[in-house]
Amino acid sequence: MSSQIQIVKEKLNDAITQLCETSWMFAKDPARNFTRERKLPLREVISFLLCVEGGSLTGELLRYFGCSQHSASSSAFIQQRQKINEFAFPSLFDLFVQKTDKDRLYKGYRLLAADGSDIQIPTDPKYTDCYFPGTNGRAPYSLLHLDAVYDLLQHTYIDAAVCGRRDWNEIGVLCNMVDRSNIAKALIITDRGYESYNLMAHIQEKGWKYLIRIKDIHSSGIAAGLDLPDRDEFDLFCPMQLTRRRNRKTQPLLSQRNYYKWIPTSAPMDYLPTGSHKHDPVVFYSLPFRVVRFKLSDSSFETVITNLDADDFPPNELKHLYSKRWGIETSFRELKYTVGLLHFHAKKVENITQEIFARLIMYNFSELITSHVVILKPNRKHPYKANFSVAVQVCRQFLLGNISPPDVEATIRRNVSVARIGRSNPRNMVVKHAISFLYRVA
Repeated sequence: MSSQIQIVKEKLNDAITQLCETSWMFAKDPARNFTRERKLPLREVISFLLCVEGGSLTGELLRYFGCSQHSASSSAFIQQRQKINEFAFPSLFDLFVQKTDKDRLYKGYRLLAADGSDIQIPTDPKYTDCYFPGTNGRAPYSLLHLDAVYDLLQHTYIDAAVCGRRDWNEIGVLCNMVDRSNIAKALIITDRGYESYNLMAHIQEKGWKYLIRIKDIHSSGIAAGLDLPDRDEFDLFCPMQLTRRRNRKTQPLLSQRNYYKWIPTSAPMDYLPTGSHKHDPVVFYSLPFRVVRFKLSDSSFETVITNLDADDFPPNELKHLYSKRWGIETSFRELKYTVGLLHFHAKKVENITQEIFARLIMYNFSELITSHVVILKPNRKHPYKANFSVAVQVCRQFLLGNISPPDVEATIRRNVSVARIGRSNPRNMVVKHAISFLYRVA
């Protein structure tokens, strides 16, 4: 396994080398930036941002350089990072994904989950796409939004985008991610925020499958515009035809709500013309799908929409598949609280974006390393998994060259926790009272 761990590190180093060899593409001033040998060349800046933790910038630089008297100063680092343009770290992320991506399949499909998460950043009114003025006594704040596509079987992010929260358009961003992907056959799973005919069409045109949770039958949404069976659970096939024309010829068709749907010009639908003349023929876009409603508990139900085949993916299988989407929610929690996405060493949005993509790379690196460590705990009631908090710390030191692959493997294997798969009952939490500062000092 040590050889596999070393290969992952080599692939990340190869991606960094490849980016540094074309540094002129990622410098704000190619003629001047990163053209001379300095204490902080481009490779060193990248390495530092990948391994940085939540301490102060000065403290992190001292730790990185081993508290040497030759450590770079915080001002020197800031000057160097300012020379890097906005494409550098997204490009490094893409390069690393390309070098490590594998086709781990479920019934012939890559299992992907899409979701987004808000990221609070230092408040600054000059970034109008991020800034929210205070209302009702609340202080003003600034937010970025991270949209990501996550491989549920490989446990890594394969695509990501960052934008100001005010410019947030998660459906449009996901459409772009689907269009630019090189994956041939995938099943993408999303929550209710992605309920959209346009997104379904983009996925269909890609040749992929989708499983999207939609608003329930008693709410406004796609389901509310259909003629649904009068029972709690159902599996309804709708051979839907979409059109933007609404006239005497199409009006009788639109009454068949499971077969025809009018899309207003204000709603995005990239595969229908936005306008036409009266004499132009009516254009339809075929979008067949299933609407499936199943029981979660005695009093709750869930409704999903999918283009998966009913014979291969009956309702119980869809229910099982949708539960796998929770993997991306868990990854966001680990990305924020374990890898350190909540701690930034910058105030400018462009520099914060550097650190966001650096954290995504470190998350993928840590997951790939951890996946090669075999956890053996025979004759135990529950399976065991690596403690990801410890794994991230070990992987940082490994990337810096401070420990060898056998030590990486041994340390991760020694720090494990119980994996309670399918746990449904809430964990019994014990409230701990704060310990006084004087007691801690003593």
